[in-house]
Amino acid sequence: MKAFDVRQCRILRREELVPGVFSVWVEAGELAEKAAPGQFAQIAVPGKTLRRPISICEIDKARCALRFVFQIRGEGTEILARYEEGRSWDILAPLGHGFELGDCSRKVCFVGGGIGVPPLLEAAKPFGANASAVLGFRTKAAAILLSDFERQGNRVILATDDGSAGFHGLVTGCMPEDCEAVFACGPTPMLRAVAAWAAERGVPCQISLEQRMACGVGACLGCACKLKAEDGGWRFGHVCKDGPVFRADCVLFE
Repeated sequence: MKAFDVRQCRILRREELVPGVFSVWVEAGELAEKAAPGQFAQIAVPGKTLRRPISICEIDKARCALRFVFQIRGEGTEILARYEEGRSWDILAPLGHGFELGDCSRKVCFVGGGIGVPPLLEAAKPFGANASAVLGFRTKAAAILLSDFERQGNRVILATDDGSAGFHGLVTGCMPEDCEAVFACGPTPMLRAVAAWAAERGVPCQISLEQRMACGVGACLGCACKLKAEDGGWRFGHVCKDGPVFRADCVLFE
């Protein structure tokens, strides 16, 4: 069985969560059976040469369905957002190295920033009340998926840059001190700060990097990132194939 495949996936449900951010459930067949938290898909856009990489938000293996939550960031994602229920996306999935969850009885913290929040939802699911979801947004109006985390038993801590809701400030200012592991996804400055927070406390941390991609399978070598090498130097890795999830202490932030 191949690790990934291409399939025409019928859209089961589509909704706009907040202006410009869409949630789409698709009928994915064997793609859902293979998928794991933290992986992503490459979705074809009619008229465009390159597929668009979108993280997997939820996996429903019973229904063989996948959920994607994405933001319109250009013409390609705008085209995908216009697809109505009943139409199909051409999806290459599941791709990449996801989160290694380990013991789900531990107290853990999932830290997300902006559109980096969706990939954490499925990963936090098996932890239930043992997981705190620290979710950061620019403002209250941009906040998404809070109720989804709460429905699966996670403790939700909201942080906003402007103080319009929840904690006023950076996510690192409200992360619980008693967590035994950290999982994070979001913009690079946030990931750098979360990695430093975890390192100071000796807490293992995994981060999902955001990077522009072309092929999504490691062939074009376009999504290079710097990683620590065993000899004390550094080497190039690739977000699509080696990641998008890495151990935070292996990533060299520039």
